[in-house]
Amino acid sequence: MKILRHFLLFMAASVVAIVLGVVVGDYGAWYFSWMIGTATIVLFAVAGGVLYDTQEKERA
Repeated sequence: MKILRHFLLFMAASVVAIVLGVVVGDYGAWYFSWMIGTATIVLFAVAGGVLYDTQEKERA
């Protein structure tokens, strides 16, 4: 039963992804790169903040 639920969940997610791809059309690659770029910038900022806090703790 658990495998069936996972299968149906992933099938629904793939249908949503396909419909979204059809709706955005030619702009899909641009939106994808925008989302990946934004996530990368946020992750680098978080990593910089963590490194800064670690350096401050070691100085004290």
